[in-house]
Amino acid sequence: DESSGYESESGGAECTAAAATGGTSGRQRRARTAFTSEQVCRLEKTFQRQKYLGASERRKLAAALHLSEIQIKTWFQNRRMKLKRQI
Repeated sequence: DESSGYESESGGAECTAAAATGGTSGRQRRARTAFTSEQVCRLEKTFQRQKYLGASERRKLAAALHLSEIQIKTWFQNRRMKLKRQI
């Protein structure tokens, strides 16, 4: 499902192969999200209070920041990994 923000495993492999060879076969990768400084500030403040968000909290934050729930979920996953590397 393209609207979910996830690629199927086969779609991702085709895309990687297409990118490596310069071809356009397969599905295109989703563009990288450029968060605004206000969005990052709000995400960081929320992360300082709680490292994990429940579905309802994620939904509210996504609506407030005009982002998708998947973008919020991914940001939190990436931020937890960044914290883990720093420790």
